[in-house]
Amino acid sequence: MSWKTELPLIAILRGITPPEAGAHIQTLLDAGFDAIEIPLNSPEWAVSIGEAVRNFGEGALIGAGTVLQVPQVEQLAALGSKLVVTPNTQPAVIRRAVALGMTVCAGCATATEAFNALDAGAQALKIFPSLSFGPDYIKALKAVLPPQVPVFAVGGITPENLHQYLAAGCVGAGLGSDLYRAGQPLERTAQQAAAFVRAYKEATR
Repeated sequence: MSWKTELPLIAILRGITPPEAGAHIQTLLDAGFDAIEIPLNSPEWAVSIGEAVRNFGEGALIGAGTVLQVPQVEQLAALGSKLVVTPNTQPAVIRRAVALGMTVCAGCATATEAFNALDAGAQALKIFPSLSFGPDYIKALKAVLPPQVPVFAVGGITPENLHQYLAAGCVGAGLGSDLYRAGQPLERTAQQAAAFVRAYKEATR
């Protein structure tokens, strides 16, 4: 399996609103990001995702997080979303998203959940919440997973600790509140995006 972006860092824009989304996404793309997740508990998420797909979908993997139900998957497909990120392992959601041609990064915490997600067709896994489990847990879990499966650390990842999770076997990470908090200025997004890209490059060179 392979991850479909150049930079395996997923920008999680939880709480972003449609008027803000375009400028923040452009700032992230300028910094080198090419995977954008707008969680479904954000205001007017369908508007934000639809506009993001139209404006940036050619050059980035645009989609949704906190996807919990099959009807949400179908609505996302209609919007042109190419990425589905779940907080849990729900085989019906994963199967439907895969059937509709989307890339699925499924949330899991245990080996059972991880293999259930893979059996349902998930192309990538996210270990959530990673900070609570720690790099050693992820390293142990990776030992039983197929080596070609991309594993992302999500939850509590910062520019300072990213290297620990990459060393534990993660291909990349999903970046939440340390990258973007609802309402923050563009300058903060640019600053944190640059810090994460720098940290990733330093850890993988």
